[in-house]
Amino acid sequence: MKEEQDQPFQLKNIYNQALLNSFAEVLKKVWSPFPVSKFMHTVFDESWPSLELKQRTRHISKAMRAHLPGPYAEALVTVEKAALHLIAQAGNDQMVFEYGFMADFVEHFGVDDPDISIPALETITRFTSAEFAVRPYLIRYPERMYAQMQDWATHESYAVRRLASEGFRSRLPWGMGVPALKRDPSPILVVMEMLKTDPVETVRRSVANSLNDISKDFPELALELSKKWQGKNAETDWVVRHGCRTLLKKGNPVALQLFGFHQESVSAIVNDLVADHKVKIGERLEFSFNLQNTGDRPSKFRVEYQIEYLTSTGKVSTKVFRIKEFQLDAGQVESFKKYQRFQDFTTRKHYPGKHRISILVNGLAYATRDFEVITGSK
Repeated sequence: MKEEQDQPFQLKNIYNQALLNSFAEVLKKVWSPFPVSKFMHTVFDESWPSLELKQRTRHISKAMRAHLPGPYAEALVTVEKAALHLIAQAGNDQMVFEYGFMADFVEHFGVDDPDISIPALETITRFTSAEFAVRPYLIRYPERMYAQMQDWATHESYAVRRLASEGFRSRLPWGMGVPALKRDPSPILVVMEMLKTDPVETVRRSVANSLNDISKDFPELALELSKKWQGKNAETDWVVRHGCRTLLKKGNPVALQLFGFHQESVSAIVNDLVADHKVKIGERLEFSFNLQNTGDRPSKFRVEYQIEYLTSTGKVSTKVFRIKEFQLDAGQVESFKKYQRFQDFTTRKHYPGKHRISILVNGLAYATRDFEVITGSK
């Protein structure tokens, strides 16, 4: 394991010897025959270093299955007891990402046994979220699970209520797709209505994320819901604002107006846009500009910058970054000096060639400059 220790931290390395050994000891506490050493040997086999995060999650759940009692029902009892032990040890419900393999165990081995698996997910999610694990159940047993999600939305545990929303998302990142929900999100709306004013912020955040998901496929529906919820209280106002973030970045005029950012009734100019002519991969592009309200009354402005990135295929990929939302009095000028890093990450690679930066005001481009991304020195 020394090779992993010498490398920069990677998310897949949350599954380490200490964590898995501690979990194995919990399994042994709730089921004394559990072979801790054999389990550890099975997990950290010769394939382990090459596995990525989700592969490691599944690898661990398979190792659990190999060393727990034969029938799935008996093995599941042990996993549930382990979850309850961890909850009691923590003193309250948690959402510990590192223990996701417990939910994965039910996702991978339990879909044919919904009568025992679904209640088990209700228990397990109180320590580690089961948002990914419910997805195959939503596909296999839609009517049963739609009703279950509504039932979970009234649960006393915030973690279970969050599962009702997060597991139901139409575009859950990293999660198995549920085509029926992407085609028709109406079952999700019922749960969103139930949880939009939940007393726990993490539950409301999940509702906002679900609203944002829906806005990508059904923008009119998301806007209709946003208009219905907006102005009722601070909690739903936050949900609406966070849930409309993609529409706002796309410059949707209805979404912008919902928050007081108008396109046609404001007067503004962007002056003195200055940007580096070249930027080396690994360094940063610096730029500055002035925004003036040229109208005769105060106006609200949402200021963003848009980068048109060159991709490996020679096409353009556009990304928008928010700078500031504020009000300017008539004639007032606001100055900005910003930068954008061009450092490579696993989620974004940069390629040499012509790029473009635009300054957006209330969703519209007011000034544009071209620049070159290079691999050598400036």
